Amino acid sequence: MASDQDFVFKVVLVGDGAVGKTSLRYRYMGEGFRSTYVMTIGADFAVVPVEVEYNNTLYKCKLQIWDLAGQPRFREVRSLFYQGAYGSLAVYDKTRRETYENLIEWIKEIEEKRGKIPLILIGNKKDLCEENPDIPCVTYDEGVELAKKLSERLGFPVHFYETSAKTGENVNTAFLELTKVMLDMTMKQQV
Repeated sequence: MASDQDFVFKVVLVGDGAVGKTSLRYRYMGEGFRSTYVMTIGADFAVVPVEVEYNNTLYKCKLQIWDLAGQPRFREVRSLFYQGAYGSLAVYDKTRRETYENLIEWIKEIEEKRGKIPLILIGNKKDLCEENPDIPCVTYDEGVELAKKLSERLGFPVHFYETSAKTGENVNTAFLELTKVMLDMTMKQQV
């Protein structure tokens, strides 16, 4: 059965510069992978329609995906873009441990500016780790452990996915899971 109710969810992509936030967004939008890096200035956004099944009903949702600049100099500008956010993908680069370690600060920034919102943890650039076994990558188990810590901190489950914007692995899955979590939260608030 299809619902006649539509939902619009604002989603923020957060994480250090060059972790692949823009590439994940492009991949999810069906625009493919771009190997050149172009820094996001302030924020960029796109709207993507998605259908989600919830309690045997198909719901039409629109994701307003806000890709926030990761460089520290944009911190003050970013605060404006958190307003109205209903979910987040927190992204780190598996090949750069400091981006993994910095995610706690990103989560604090979200909490300061928006409060506790649904969150999916993303370890991106999985393909680089598989192609280059000599690179010291953040392990899958470390990602799971961080998701567990974040779940305890936030008081709700934080799902974790390793993704590759280049190959598309788990990109749609991560966005879809976040949409399901946001829809679930919305439906429970309406009761």
